[in-house]
Amino acid sequence: MDFYRNAERDLDLWRHSSYRKPLVLRGARQTGKTTLIKKFGKSFDSFIYLNLEVDQDRRLFENDLSVQDLIQYICLEKGIQRQGKTLLFLDEIQYSARAVMLMRYFYEELPELYVISAGSLLEIMMEKRKISFPVGRVEYLYLFPMCFEEFLMALGEETALGFYRQTPVPSLAHDKLSRLFRLYSFIGGMPEAVSRYVETRDLSQLSPVYSSLLTAYKDDVSKYASTTHEGDVIRHVIETAPKESGNRITFEKFGNSGYRSVDVGNSMRKLERAMLLYLRYPVKQYELPIYPDKKLRPRLQVLDSGLINYSLGIQALYFQDIKLSDVYRGTLAEQMVWQELLCQSSRELNVPTFWVKEKKQSNAEIDFMISWQGHMLPTEVKSGKDGTLRSLHQFIDNGGEPFAIRLYDQQYSLLETQTPEKDGVPGHPYRLLNLPLYCAGKIPAYLELLYK
Repeated sequence: MDFYRNAERDLDLWRHSSYRKPLVLRGARQTGKTTLIKKFGKSFDSFIYLNLEVDQDRRLFENDLSVQDLIQYICLEKGIQRQGKTLLFLDEIQYSARAVMLMRYFYEELPELYVISAGSLLEIMMEKRKISFPVGRVEYLYLFPMCFEEFLMALGEETALGFYRQTPVPSLAHDKLSRLFRLYSFIGGMPEAVSRYVETRDLSQLSPVYSSLLTAYKDDVSKYASTTHEGDVIRHVIETAPKESGNRITFEKFGNSGYRSVDVGNSMRKLERAMLLYLRYPVKQYELPIYPDKKLRPRLQVLDSGLINYSLGIQALYFQDIKLSDVYRGTLAEQMVWQELLCQSSRELNVPTFWVKEKKQSNAEIDFMISWQGHMLPTEVKSGKDGTLRSLHQFIDNGGEPFAIRLYDQQYSLLETQTPEKDGVPGHPYRLLNLPLYCAGKIPAYLELLYK
């Protein structure tokens, strides 16, 4: 199905920019990159699509032609009569070192040509072939699984979408949006899974989709791995990561294996470059700039909640009367907040961090640290309005930002409150923004409203 993606707005901005450079679209396999650009191509007078994984298309770049002659040659071979504004889309560009090299010449010698490239496993394959994009001659756009707003559009929930886009969301829409966000959390945002649900309205029909996706990721191992042993480690990580998603991990013997720290670490970093998982390292400071401490244990996050639910076998929990923030010990709620925050970084990859204070006597952790207009805002995901905020209070008492965010199962509110009294000393006053979980992707809009 042809769903609207918010990245279409970014593509339009790129198209009309006076400083436009060739665009590199990055994202995990099956997040909809090719579909997105093919749809975008329909808005041009001429659209040239080349899949460089295909020999016939890749051979077009083997001739030593100038970029002006190359475009004429491509149009001749493809039977395309170029006219007006033309978009050239080089899919799976990592299979042609010459195509990558020519990106700079498209920028310098054919600025009137619109050029987009994309590819699965882009960074890994380019690293393997020892090729890279010309520095300063391209720009990037990231595509992730569908966010909640895109999910609502895909389901045709226009009324709910209208309420969701209001800030603050009217209280009368809370129950409806909570139910839809719960559904989204169990389905996830992989376009094929969403499409299957839109067609069938049956969660039981989605298992083959997730199974196929995970199989495809494991089949790609031959493209990641340099040795048979590395391939074994990568497969183990792919199979185990959904069960560990949301947890702080150690590389040594990850997932009850006998694999060494260096092997697991290298495999995870390759899968991170493939954008299948992410390693969120903690910060320890109380103010900007944010510097993740890579000596500490990271928190592991997998690409999409639907893949996690399928791997854990917990999809049937959707039909039980259980709060989203209580599913799998709150891990699913945190995963959804993380996905919504990640989707905000379409032009630059900003992986959300978390905060820790580690001492022998006591430890403290805050789920997310959000950087916003010079502020570092502590953000917690809690099961209810009475959930403890001990770590958040420690952060504020030690000089952190006197403004915090809590995402939970209830409605929007803003509290003027203070940290608990300690040894007869009054606590520090702060403002607590309470948001329903489905508003995780709207945090910037609420902050803009409140700071005004």
